[in-house]
Amino acid sequence: MKNCEFVKLIEFAQHGDERGHLVVAECGEDIPFEVKRIFYIYGSSADVIRGQHANQKTKFLLLNVAGTSKVRVKICGGGWDVYDLNRPYMGLYLPAMVWKEMYDFSPNSVLLVLASEHYDPDEYIRSYDEFIKINKGNGYGENSIVKTINRK
Repeated sequence: MKNCEFVKLIEFAQHGDERGHLVVAECGEDIPFEVKRIFYIYGSSADVIRGQHANQKTKFLLLNVAGTSKVRVKICGGGWDVYDLNRPYMGLYLPAMVWKEMYDFSPNSVLLVLASEHYDPDEYIRSYDEFIKINKGNGYGENSIVKTINRK
């Protein structure tokens, strides 16, 4: 079995008063990698599926800073997990070699993505069958767990 990191939720510090809320996320403190690329997804409808790929070296942190979305991941050494991102102060850390699918976007969803690497199309694995082939023997079962993060 290959050495692998696991998907994890990260809760960022919140500061707020009658003026509103401020969320703080610092590289080297809260974000487990140096950020080299930032992008965001918006305007996707609930029936659209984004992602549908794995990355050989890029790590990601996904934050739904507005609205909600779901992220389905094929985890290292296990089955499928589904994360319901619906708190603007919660991030989903995705290490390299995790199959990811983002879907069920609310009408006002803005999914902010921080990446550890600059874009390189050659490090993307865009075929699920190829992803499974590369990870054969790593215990990639078909179990499914839904992890819901309720908005407070």
